[in-house]
Amino acid sequence: MPRASIIGLGKSGVAAARLLKRGGWEVEICDRNTSDTLLQQQQELAAEQITVKLGYSLELNSPDLPNLIVVSPGVPWDIPLLVKARELEIETIGEIELAWRNLQTIPWVGITGTNGKTTTTALIAAIFQAAGLNAPACGNIGYAACEVALAEKPPDWVIGEISSYQIESSVTLAPRIGVWTTFTPDHLARHKTLENYYDIKAKLLHQSQLQIFNGDDAYLSKIGLNDWPNAYWTSVKGKDFLISEKGFYIEDGWVIEQLNTTTPPQPIVQVSALRMVGEHNQQNLLMAVAAARLAGIDSDAITRAISEFPGVPHRLEHICTWQGIDFINDSKATNYDAAEVGLASVKSPAIVIAGGEAKPGDDTGWLRKIQTQAAAVLLIGNAAPAFAQRLQEVGFTNFEIVETMSKAIPKSAELAKQYQAPVVLLSPACASFDQYPNFEVRGDDFRQLCLAWAENSLNS
Repeated sequence: MPRASIIGLGKSGVAAARLLKRGGWEVEICDRNTSDTLLQQQQELAAEQITVKLGYSLELNSPDLPNLIVVSPGVPWDIPLLVKARELEIETIGEIELAWRNLQTIPWVGITGTNGKTTTTALIAAIFQAAGLNAPACGNIGYAACEVALAEKPPDWVIGEISSYQIESSVTLAPRIGVWTTFTPDHLARHKTLENYYDIKAKLLHQSQLQIFNGDDAYLSKIGLNDWPNAYWTSVKGKDFLISEKGFYIEDGWVIEQLNTTTPPQPIVQVSALRMVGEHNQQNLLMAVAAARLAGIDSDAITRAISEFPGVPHRLEHICTWQGIDFINDSKATNYDAAEVGLASVKSPAIVIAGGEAKPGDDTGWLRKIQTQAAAVLLIGNAAPAFAQRLQEVGFTNFEIVETMSKAIPKSAELAKQYQAPVVLLSPACASFDQYPNFEVRGDDFRQLCLAWAENSLNS
């Protein structure tokens, strides 16, 4: 019986183990951590004949080596263990590659990009589902891809949000439609250079039959037609800004489809059908409509899905309105570019809550946006002292280090009153790992604190 080792006891690791077990493999999961929750999972999986080793890192010293190693999405591809595994010619793949091998007869939409991919993925899944298709969202959003492969009824389409980490560990993944939302420096601690990061993203698009690009992205449009002569391009600025003769653009409040030079442009859906704010969401809308149209979905289903789409949690998510002040959760803004977009999308002046675990990147655009659109900034987490210094350097002095979210909420409400600011915006420009397990938990904490604050204020 072939043996597989899975690194990481997360949702995707468990799904990968079950999928391999179903295929006749002997499976073990290794996780360096241990906790009550993990111990409970260990017992549950033991009943399925899946071995879980907690507080354990896989070692490749014994003669009894696994035939396959499957890596969870968050595990770096170049850790010594995986380098050694490849030297020993042990097949090493990511969880999404394993799912693809079990689902490759089904068409995929693969969405990647620095920012915008979660909203675009959620929109695409909503449109496909409105058209009556069984099209689950998976990967970096929703289900683990292997959970989709385990489903009793195979899907009609797989809608996959695929990060650079997941592309790196996927060898044969080849979507029917590939979408590239944006490209800015991120994860450079992991990928080292911008060129390396670009090449990883590009791999997914090169392996896709049809390609859709955000033509309003400065980096992608500059590389443009040289690298991607057959792609479909999008622009919120109108037909004149399309960088090829085929694509999707906005004109007179409509999303327009232009598939080639011989067919006339066709209006598909009114932009006003989308409830989410910001130009970047119009870009996401264009790419989602493009994917749906290339999959053959009619404009009625597209209009229905978009008008009912509620938005994505933690991405400019409206939490509550207290005494005329909107509290908005943008916890998913984990880098400077996303935080800049978030601030540009809300009413100003805003009270901004920022900070967490800082990432490398260029903060100048974000700082400029703070200077023009923020009344005050409250700083939390490890990045607070460094952010305070940067704000001071650009001459923005109305900031305060409050350290935690629980201190930030009452203070933000007080400042919003003082400055007549219509918005309190959590848009951290940072990862969350200093204070929270992930950005979702951070956003949930913000939500609970805001709702409790609003309720207490009513009762007091």
